[in-house]
Amino acid sequence: MAATKFLTLLVQSMIQHPQMVGDELDEATRERMQQRAVQLSQEMSQLLQELEPRPQEQRPQEQSGVAWGALLFAALQQWQFWAVAGVLVLLFGLCWWLRKRSCQPASSSDENQDEEEGSDHEDANDVGRFFEEHIQWPVQDLAKVCQVAEDLVGDLLNLNRSLLVNNFYPVLQPAIGVGSAFEGWSPRENDVVYRLLIPMKPPRGHAFHLELGSAGQMLARGSCIRVELECTCTGGWLVGDMLCFLHHPEEELRRNQCPSLLRTLCTGSYLDVEKTALWFHHFVRSAWVVVPGSHHYDLRVHPSSRSCKLQLTRTNASRRTLVIEMMFGVQQGDSDIFLSSQSTEAIFTPSTMWSQSCAVAEVKFFKHMARQAPDDSFHLKCLQLCARILVGTGFSTYALKTAVMHLLTTTPLSGWRRRDFLLRLEDIMRYLRCCLEEKRLDHFFLGNERVPEEIILPSYFRMAEPLNLFQRLAQDPDAHAEALREFVELRDRLTRLLIYGR
Repeated sequence: MAATKFLTLLVQSMIQHPQMVGDELDEATRERMQQRAVQLSQEMSQLLQELEPRPQEQRPQEQSGVAWGALLFAALQQWQFWAVAGVLVLLFGLCWWLRKRSCQPASSSDENQDEEEGSDHEDANDVGRFFEEHIQWPVQDLAKVCQVAEDLVGDLLNLNRSLLVNNFYPVLQPAIGVGSAFEGWSPRENDVVYRLLIPMKPPRGHAFHLELGSAGQMLARGSCIRVELECTCTGGWLVGDMLCFLHHPEEELRRNQCPSLLRTLCTGSYLDVEKTALWFHHFVRSAWVVVPGSHHYDLRVHPSSRSCKLQLTRTNASRRTLVIEMMFGVQQGDSDIFLSSQSTEAIFTPSTMWSQSCAVAEVKFFKHMARQAPDDSFHLKCLQLCARILVGTGFSTYALKTAVMHLLTTTPLSGWRRRDFLLRLEDIMRYLRCCLEEKRLDHFFLGNERVPEEIILPSYFRMAEPLNLFQRLAQDPDAHAEALREFVELRDRLTRLLIYGR
């Protein structure tokens, strides 16, 4: 019971009251408690003197028993106080030690590094280790399953390129894993979706031209991919018997050559998202039986108008299920930004509209951080844990992920180790609360000078004004008030999760 009360006090002090006391207040608190201890010691001594029997007095046996009972009761009262006082002193001392340790600058010297490595065994009972063992984490091997998903999709794409060599469909490039699973975290075990973006290049005799919505609009969701025919009569094209779509009679083209992309997957002059997804659905159903390893799975293709979503169930006794979602995209120049077929928040999205997506850049960011962070970094577990408490609220995992990405570039990576687990959770909750109060959460990749250089962005991304992801809260007072109420619930959920482990 005492341990449970102590844990409750500790978590509540770290999460519900993030503005922790400073060093000066700790010293004052300790001084008052020492004064109180001296006072209680004096009172106890006086009580013992009063209760001590005088030699000249002959008390009956009953009076002696009463006196010793009173003495025992008084002593028990004092020990109860000392137990509570000891817990409070330990609590304040632990909070002060964690705060002081997190604020110390990381040393780059070999001596300090060796000392840290040599003291790892002393951290066996640190707070981070306790919570790591106490919390019920999802039982999943994301890296292993991600590799399985990549291999299966890779086999499908190889078949697509070999079987459709004489057709004029988009040329599908190797898939890129995106989303939380490929970033190394996932909030829940049972509904993990392994998402892959399949880049597309134009087929022979065609060209893609990206139209990025309104002029100057950032992350335009109304972007389009215009398809144009190119002359293949000259220019060194190695196209064998291919006829030029521009300079051969239409009747001859219809009789001797497969139709152009404009006649198959386009609406007007624009590449159609829904037609592209439907085309790939049909291909998967027809080609699955010849995919290596397909006999290990029962295939179910889920209906989806903007992607291809597969549910694969193992044919062995485990009957484990793997859900893969394949989206399609066209790269914007040589950057890590794509026009993607991924679903939008809009109720109705025209089939020729593609969304500007940063999903590939986000995966590269987390892989970059994983290479730079210490081996026992807890930044992904912090993100995973906070994402678990968002279920049923108006907060999106994307807003949470954006907050964590900002903190990863402003807090030294050495401060994200297991021993700093509670402090980083405190930082995440405090950052979200400040963003809510200010009604502003900046998009990570727009106008942010802290984006790692290895992430390739269009030039106007780095020069752009930051995009406010909380713009709706700034425009709708009711939505803002509701978000503040939900944040209180999030804080309570996190406290309960830390205390009870689930």
